[in-house]
Amino acid sequence: MQWVALIAVAVAALDQLTKWLVVRSLSEEESRVIISGFFSLVNWPNTGTAWSILKDCNLVLVVVSLLALLAMYLFRHNFQLRRRGWRIALGLITGGIIGNLIDRVRVHHVTDFLFFYVGQYHWPAFNVADSAICVGVGFYIILSWRNDVAARKSQPAVSS
Repeated sequence: MQWVALIAVAVAALDQLTKWLVVRSLSEEESRVIISGFFSLVNWPNTGTAWSILKDCNLVLVVVSLLALLAMYLFRHNFQLRRRGWRIALGLITGGIIGNLIDRVRVHHVTDFLFFYVGQYHWPAFNVADSAICVGVGFYIILSWRNDVAARKSQPAVSS
């Protein structure tokens, strides 16, 4: 469990550091083009989730975050924490939730600052915490799928 905590603290710290740097460097709603036509750094406060779902529902999102952290702690035995990949996945998810939770409690929004786009098509701006959550969940899904495949292969064939 100590590796999960270490990864979570590192993710939350990196998230808070990058948001602090962005807030210090860019005023709200400002953007700075890094790769023309593809990537900009922005300072966009977000009171919701991706695509501004649940916009202005900060308290609800704080409660959901706390419940998610509690559930992950209570059901941690369902993660195969003796295996490195599972520890990494849980650490990334936990750190990401904590990083955004700190913002929601402290400033009542998260700061999104990574903005990718091609012409009029764009992905919602996001931050380090969002990335950690998505990568952690993706990793968790892959590990779960691999476990299911391995379990099926180890079952004896049923003959008729």
